Amino acid sequence: MDPDHQLFSIATDSSLPIYRQLMEQVQRLIAAGVLAPDDILSSVRQVARTLAVDPMTVSKAYRLLEMEGVLERVRGQGMRVALRHTDKHAQRQALLLPSLKQAAREARQLGLDDHLSLELFKKALNEAK
Repeated sequence: MDPDHQLFSIATDSSLPIYRQLMEQVQRLIAAGVLAPDDILSSVRQVARTLAVDPMTVSKAYRLLEMEGVLERVRGQGMRVALRHTDKHAQRQALLLPSLKQAAREARQLGLDDHLSLELFKKALNEAK
């Protein structure tokens, strides 16, 4: 599988470091079922070349994902999605929760009540279809 050129992208204007962007993208692709257990990821050099980033950045993302048990190193093949059984529903919730917490903090800072905040979220969901 050669997902990097089609699935990975970086936002140079983001405050999130590039390695974190890559990590989150891998986690989201796994949670969505786009990357499945045993799928081999493209090499560090390939991803770095495709995205025009430092190979050390990609290596750091892969290494941290390996430490978290998301990826595993396979001799002679590189990194693959770990062969572990996880609850995809729980993974998706865990990936969304930080964004929801941030939105909740912003709603509190703006002094919006819970009812209005939920209505705004429902509106955003409907617009995202």
